[in-house]
Amino acid sequence: MLQVNFLRDNKERVLEGLKKRQFKNLELVDEAIATDEERKRIQFELDSQLSEINKISKEIGLLMKEGKKEEAESAKSKTAQYKESSSELKSQLEVKETELLNILYQLPNIPNELVKSGASADDNETIFQSHTVEGLGEGAIPHWELAKKYNLIDFELGVKIAGAGFPVYLGKGARLQRALVQYFLDKNVEKGYTEVNPPHVVNEASGFGTGQLPDKEGQMYYINEDKLYLIPTAEVPVTNLYRDVLLEEKDLPIKNTAFSQCYRREAGSYGAHVRGLNRLHQFEKVEIVRIEKPENSYAVLEEMVEHIKEILTDLELPFRVLRLCGGDTGFAAAMTYDFEVWSAAQEMWLEVSSVSNFETFQANRLKCRYKADGKSQLVHTLNGSAMALPRIMAALLENNQTAEGIKLPKKVAEYARFDVIN
Repeated sequence: MLQVNFLRDNKERVLEGLKKRQFKNLELVDEAIATDEERKRIQFELDSQLSEINKISKEIGLLMKEGKKEEAESAKSKTAQYKESSSELKSQLEVKETELLNILYQLPNIPNELVKSGASADDNETIFQSHTVEGLGEGAIPHWELAKKYNLIDFELGVKIAGAGFPVYLGKGARLQRALVQYFLDKNVEKGYTEVNPPHVVNEASGFGTGQLPDKEGQMYYINEDKLYLIPTAEVPVTNLYRDVLLEEKDLPIKNTAFSQCYRREAGSYGAHVRGLNRLHQFEKVEIVRIEKPENSYAVLEEMVEHIKEILTDLELPFRVLRLCGGDTGFAAAMTYDFEVWSAAQEMWLEVSSVSNFETFQANRLKCRYKADGKSQLVHTLNGSAMALPRIMAALLENNQTAEGIKLPKKVAEYARFDVIN
């Protein structure tokens, strides 16, 4: 969430940033500033009246001691009027604070200056590509056919149990999933991340804290009886570990990694691009989360990018890195890099990771600060997928298919304890 003082002091920059995102409701900036001015006016009036009540209360005590009962009663009457008025002002203040919060919740983060203006994925910048890519030629089959051929994943069985988008992994398919999760976690721990095993459900405050609510409420599964949401990513519970926390400077940086199931309704997703593992309602992912001092966060973002590159290099998959344009950058992010792997059988790029710097946007919602030199300030939060399993699995199956079976890359085979699927 953007701070209203930031909107007021940097209005021109804010409007330019929102235009980069193709954000239409620019009038919300003026509405936020005007609502805050009214909130401050009410707060000032309330503070003045409370101060007057305290002053008169002290006078009443002195008047009573001096035996001036009539004047004391008159002062009491005045105090009662002030109390009634201040009660009304408190109600008005609560209304204005709620109005301001609701406006601020609608405003996305301001993109970093390096983020280009753009409306969609077509405007994203490719900043790195590992290989020249090409298809496998005639006879190559997509991963959903490979999964059926080698009895790795049963999509129809998942439909019977839960519905489309909930596959069942079998035999070497299940073992390969488990091996990839273990490899990703080990790789992250080697880089200094502390492993966390968080809840897979969160409350409303946690959803607001990381920006999933209210922006993506329709994409989250909700448990009505308990008022809990199934997590769309481990980022949500892990980042919320630091909600309402004042950290010490010595505590930073904080580096966490977590494996979880992820649940996404993916409402409105149809077509060939969602076949097989391309888009699911439930999938496995390993996440990395960073809590950083503001001056370090962009160097850390580049460090995280290099870390994901190492993982994809180990997996021997052709990949590219995109810096997202304003219109394709997520609601809470200031800058995002997407990683895509080449699906040789489908002859298309598949997104497998997103690495983002949220600057203070999440921290302001979370009320997560750190204390240095006697002063407290908001931290910067970052997160990334290291990595999401479904499309990694799809690319591994498709890109490594041969007449003899699917030959796994060396690092994957080391963790899976088999090197061929046949």
